[in-house]
Amino acid sequence: MSSVARVTEIKSSSKKSFEDAIQVGIKRASKTLENIKGAWVQDQEVTVSKNGNIEEYRVLLKVTFVLK
Repeated sequence: MSSVARVTEIKSSSKKSFEDAIQVGIKRASKTLENIKGAWVQDQEVTVSKNGNIEEYRVLLKVTFVLK
């Protein structure tokens, strides 16, 4: 039996950390995508306030899931 997988991009953010942004993205993706098998972080970025503090952590995830 063979299977077909698909990769989709998800961009998520968090005020806490990159790790939290990843968790948020995977949790949200799992609400609409079934059979998620893995993910990798393609890109990371932050937004910075005028006084130089990090306001938000953002990640671009590539999520792999198997089609039915």
